[in-house]
Amino acid sequence: MTSSTEAATREWEGLTIPTPGTYALDIAHKRVGFVARHMMVSKVRGEFGEAAATITVAEDPMQSSVTATIQAASIHTGTADRDGHLRSGDFLDVEKYPTLEFRSTGVKSRHGNEFVLLGELTIKDVTRQVELHVEFEGVGRSPYGQDIFGFAAKTEIDREEFGLTWNVAIEGGGVLVGKKVKIEIEGEAVRQA
Repeated sequence: MTSSTEAATREWEGLTIPTPGTYALDIAHKRVGFVARHMMVSKVRGEFGEAAATITVAEDPMQSSVTATIQAASIHTGTADRDGHLRSGDFLDVEKYPTLEFRSTGVKSRHGNEFVLLGELTIKDVTRQVELHVEFEGVGRSPYGQDIFGFAAKTEIDREEFGLTWNVAIEGGGVLVGKKVKIEIEGEAVRQA
């Protein structure tokens, strides 16, 4: 039994983790970002402003699962022209494919508070297996009496494997946009049930 100021937690293999239940990504405390190379010499950072996720913490934590939906049109890099191009048919084609989807398929491994989460990422009409490296950052109770936990996750994808093949060769060699895209997610999840 927990008091109104203590989160519903349990001890598991040296970690304090949430008791089983369903959690939702807190839209006010999340970042779904990415990093891509530009002209082979610099990095462009951006993020998706609208994303939702449901995390089911299982009795056996290694059986926990995640589903997520990202609104493609919410992409933002700080440059309106670039954002418009990324929303166009050259890249995300947000009119035809309004969301990016993720569905976990299992937890591959764990070391300390770090987990490797396997899942299927769908961009446009292409689904590929990805490995998310997830860091569990702790559990607590908000001032509003909500059980929460924090996490960070990252992976790297080859955008061309998802049909995002637009590019321009640059003088002297190389291309305008790198093939590899790093995905960086940080957030808090709030207990729903």
